[in-house]
Amino acid sequence: LAPQGQLLAKSWSSLFEGSASATPRGPIYSFNGRNVLTDPLWPRRLAWHGSTPRGSHARRRDCQGWRSSGPGEGLATPLGEGRLLAGHRHNCSEA
Repeated sequence: LAPQGQLLAKSWSSLFEGSASATPRGPIYSFNGRNVLTDPLWPRRLAWHGSTPRGSHARRRDCQGWRSSGPGEGLATPLGEGRLLAGHRHNCSEA
């Protein structure tokens, strides 16, 4: 549950193994208090994680050590996909 008592997911496993049509059940706030599901500053609505679908560290796909002057790919998942660790490759320079 979110601090305001809103249900974010039915279970912990549903965040990682949910159906492709699953969507978050409540707002998800950034560290500066913006709702990333509705705020225009978050147009892509991705959860960057750098993990394999089984939750292990995806070496060379976590954007760690990436600099804007070089290429790099990280793993991220659209928040509305329902499978948080599904992981799609994205350029590390994406906002």
